[in-house]
Amino acid sequence: MIDMYKKSGKIASKIRKDAVNYVKEDMKVLDLVEFVENEIVERGGNIAFPCNVSVNEITAHYTSPAGDENTIKSGDVVKIDLGVHIDGYIADTAVSVLVGEDMHEELREKHENMILASQEGLENGISSIRAGVEIGKVGEIIEKTINDRGFNVVSNLTGHSMDQWILHAGLSMPNIKENNPHKLEEGDVLAIEPFATDGIGRVTDMNETYIFKFLRDRPMRLVHARRALKIIKEEYKSLPFSGRWLTSHLSEHHLNAAMRMLISSRAVYPYHVLREKSNAVVAQSEHTVIVESDGCTVITE
Repeated sequence: MIDMYKKSGKIASKIRKDAVNYVKEDMKVLDLVEFVENEIVERGGNIAFPCNVSVNEITAHYTSPAGDENTIKSGDVVKIDLGVHIDGYIADTAVSVLVGEDMHEELREKHENMILASQEGLENGISSIRAGVEIGKVGEIIEKTINDRGFNVVSNLTGHSMDQWILHAGLSMPNIKENNPHKLEEGDVLAIEPFATDGIGRVTDMNETYIFKFLRDRPMRLVHARRALKIIKEEYKSLPFSGRWLTSHLSEHHLNAAMRMLISSRAVYPYHVLREKSNAVVAQSEHTVIVESDGCTVITE
């Protein structure tokens, strides 16, 4: 199990670093998303969830739909969140990049410091992790680090524990001080992911949904919905998937009708795109760690 996690982590780390060098102004978001997802497969891994590319105030759960024409502009803070699995053992990691050169120096400095705040929050949070530590204490350290840099934490987003084939397992890892006495145990696998912002530090749902997860079998009247559900269940199991991935199986019209039926019947869960509530820019950093008796192993460094 540990070997599988480490293999996933090694692939994820390399692709995260490659993505930082790949992203540039005026490129399509879809091109960056497909670069990351294709590289995961090329390097012998499996995609644990659709690559998230969330720009500026868009905080999480944005992956390109088919035909996405959105582009990355100079001055954008681009959050790249990717996941790799080997036989269901997941490595989850994220990085924020300030793109381009053409921006006011004051804005550049603020956004660079925001990214640094999320990185330092991640590093300091990880340094506190060991068996027996209360998870609320980890969040307290992350929050203090980001606040000391002059930024707010996105308080209603958390890290999470993971298990085989389960991206979000039982534990939520807060990024703020929280009265939570639950103690970490040796062998826990955790994604630690602080978000820093100069806004109010809350996210809200948008209408758009581009990422989904299989929940349960349901009888489907529509043949296209039955076909889509069969593909989803067999190919993605319990892991999140992109509607874009199904376009090779179904036409856009049939796919849209199928997804509406699958969501309304609660066979499939939709992840709404998340936006910072005050429309402020957000930076994110993330690593996956395995808890040990006297510390932790970071598998995505």
